[in-house]
Amino acid sequence: MSDEKKQMEEDYHNYLKESLNDVRGLHPYSKEGQTEIVNQGKNMARRSNIMISLAILLLIVPVMTLATYMYYAIGGRADHLIDVVTKTIYVTEPNMSLEEMDLEDEISFFSMNIKFDVFKRIGKEDYKVGNYDIDFLLNHPSFPKKNLLLDRPLSENPSKETEVIVHPKVRIPYTETDERDKLKKLPDGTVAEVYVSLNKLMKPEDLKNSLPKNMELRWFAVDTGMEIKQEDAGGVPITPLGYPAQYDPTTWSPFKTNGESNEEVFLDILKLLKKNETVAEKVARAKSLSIRSRLAYIEQHGIKVYGAVITGPTEELRKLQDIKEIRAMKVGEEKLWNWE
Repeated sequence: MSDEKKQMEEDYHNYLKESLNDVRGLHPYSKEGQTEIVNQGKNMARRSNIMISLAILLLIVPVMTLATYMYYAIGGRADHLIDVVTKTIYVTEPNMSLEEMDLEDEISFFSMNIKFDVFKRIGKEDYKVGNYDIDFLLNHPSFPKKNLLLDRPLSENPSKETEVIVHPKVRIPYTETDERDKLKKLPDGTVAEVYVSLNKLMKPEDLKNSLPKNMELRWFAVDTGMEIKQEDAGGVPITPLGYPAQYDPTTWSPFKTNGESNEEVFLDILKLLKKNETVAEKVARAKSLSIRSRLAYIEQHGIKVYGAVITGPTEELRKLQDIKEIRAMKVGEEKLWNWE
């Protein structure tokens, strides 16, 4: 072996010895130090995960919000749902209307909220009688949150014993003499609302012509073939379906003068609700509307009414007791004189 090669091997061995000596000379970390290093690593990993998650959320929220707006905007879905809700009120709540110009809607994450006030015509004025607050999860509504400011609100759990307008073949569920006494005791100089039940089915025009002049017919209860049983095929209570007796000149009302009669508009609304019955049944007091079968009955037999809502001066409403077509009356809301 050459001297040069021997020298290289000696240098290499010397280098290894020096490296080993250096390693042995290092002071190792204590157990506490090692634990601290591990904890610092965990904390840094945790912070990194949190920052990554926040970044993802900040990206997802606007994307999902935009997707929600698009969901309700495409095909006018939001307007359609609002249309179903408001028209349900007109045909299921006697003498109740709303001002869609004051309706508020708000779209948020996968949901929409609508709020609106409801009104009743008592005498010659429309009075605010409460408000509705309805949440939608996509196109599925919750039950309305209602705040009604009524002295005699209709039952929120309809039954045969709580109806105020009943078919001629159905027992009157309240004491007629008590209602007559109530109307008699209301002071003159007031206006009131009464629910009347007829002793026979009538055409709307015939009922109009049978009433005294100094009062206003507000809402018709229409015979739909289910009013005798007062429940659907499954035994679930139903409530009246009907429509306003007067044209509504407000631009947002479905019953404004537009070339269609109120009867035609009523049928159009039922056809709309038939396609959206799940929404309508959530909004209405009755949890079964049976629109399909009731609409078919009306289309076959025509529109005949078995009851109505009438308003006017209290002293004039007392005259309804002498109308032979009227079987019973139940007093609704009353207000101070406004019949001018």
